[in-house]
Amino acid sequence: MCRHLGYVGPEVAVGELVTRGPHSLYRQSWAPLEMRGGGTINADGFGVAWWRSEQPGPIPLVSRYRNPDPIWTDPAVEEVLGQLRAGAALASIRSASPGMPVQRAACAPFTSGRWAFSHNGRVPEWRRVVTAVSSDLDTAATQWGATRLFETARLLEAEAATDAATLWVLLTDLLTATGPGQFAESPGAALALLTTTVLTHAPDARLNFLLGDGEQLWATTVHHSLSALVTDEVAILSSEPYDDDPRWQPIPDRRLVAARPGQLTVEPLTAP
Repeated sequence: MCRHLGYVGPEVAVGELVTRGPHSLYRQSWAPLEMRGGGTINADGFGVAWWRSEQPGPIPLVSRYRNPDPIWTDPAVEEVLGQLRAGAALASIRSASPGMPVQRAACAPFTSGRWAFSHNGRVPEWRRVVTAVSSDLDTAATQWGATRLFETARLLEAEAATDAATLWVLLTDLLTATGPGQFAESPGAALALLTTTVLTHAPDARLNFLLGDGEQLWATTVHHSLSALVTDEVAILSSEPYDDDPRWQPIPDRRLVAARPGQLTVEPLTAP
């Protein structure tokens, strides 16, 4: 359906990260190895978000570039992104599900504040499902004591009429909800709650989510592939390894993943 990659580590050129290795994210746009259904190429756009530390304050600045055209047609990948350096990035190439619009606003990453998000997968009957999920999360918010509740009308604020963009609205609400059960300090729990709630209403959904805040990465695996390369200096999560480094670890299905330099956590995907 799509491919994505998250990176946290020493500063690198953003464009180089997208083109790194003999099986780079760039190459996966036309020659993916592990699509597992839902298309054979990823030519419906791409995007990259990156974090820069020069802005004063504790929250890194998130910048973003997106294009609805195939990544191999855009010279900015090398000519512009190749000149920008960052210590964290999240990139995605898109294969649009049937009926989904092919437009810039539909391309991940989706961003808000310090967060960036990508979805590799598909939610069948997504309009019905996200409405039901929104209602469930509103009930959960009341139970955990949040003072900011979820509103179905918020779904209309999605950047595009797609499952990924609308799910991002719900996840943003989870990450910014206030109260005793707030998720801002436990984004992995927010990701797990969203994933398991969607699966309640759409058991056949494919939900490989990827979330980053400039310091750490979180991901879920439901159906599609994911691999991790974590050392003391770097943490990378990728739909497919971009080279033959033996340190790549395949992540099993139905897992919640958290990664930062020097630390990789892989747990069964369950509701918090």
